[in-house]
Amino acid sequence: MTAIEYRPLRGIQEFKAAEEMQRTVWGEGDKEDPFDLMMVVQNEGGLVGGAFVEGKLLGYVFGFPTRAADVQYSHRLAVLPEARGLGLGAGLKRYQRRWCLENGIRVIRWTYDPLRRTNAALNIRVLGAEASTYYRDFYGEMAGINQGAPSDRLRVDWVLDDPVVESRMAGNRDPLLLAGEARTIAVPADFEEAMRTDPERATALRLESRALFEAAFADGFVVRDFDPSALTYHLLRRPG
Repeated sequence: MTAIEYRPLRGIQEFKAAEEMQRTVWGEGDKEDPFDLMMVVQNEGGLVGGAFVEGKLLGYVFGFPTRAADVQYSHRLAVLPEARGLGLGAGLKRYQRRWCLENGIRVIRWTYDPLRRTNAALNIRVLGAEASTYYRDFYGEMAGINQGAPSDRLRVDWVLDDPVVESRMAGNRDPLLLAGEARTIAVPADFEEAMRTDPERATALRLESRALFEAAFADGFVVRDFDPSALTYHLLRRPG
């Protein structure tokens, strides 16, 4: 297998490649982060890390500082379509974790669409992150691949030295055995197709899911695992 190099982006051309990658991945109309902004943020303590094969940028992750010195916000992660299946998404997050720990950062936060199965599987099952904050229509009306339903998001908190995270980083993909009351929230199988072809149904599915997540979080539940099988669902636990 060709070696994959993970490192910070360097020079204007690499940052411009990351800007162009956003248009490729999210589609025209989805506002990209300009290359010069990413350069400045990295220069002032953020991270724009890339996955390179033979010098070509195939994926990148963009994180920036927050008001808390030990927390980074991870704003974007993208992998070119032709490079999917190589594990670059998980590889970029592992690289980001190493970089943050080396720089005194203990928590990385970001958001994801809880009804996109691939994102949920990566964030919750593969990385071991957790979520207990729900944002309604966080980005407002969106274009590109995100049009067709309200842009609701879960906020992920990835505690980098948490035992669950360390276990996931070691390759453990077994379901978690956690104490406390459990609850599940299913991911509709047709949501992503409905976003493309039937926005009215996609919106109805979003609102049903929103009600379930908000009620669970109000009751003290936390998303702690994700079942990526055909019967896909988030697994929530209420500690105690």
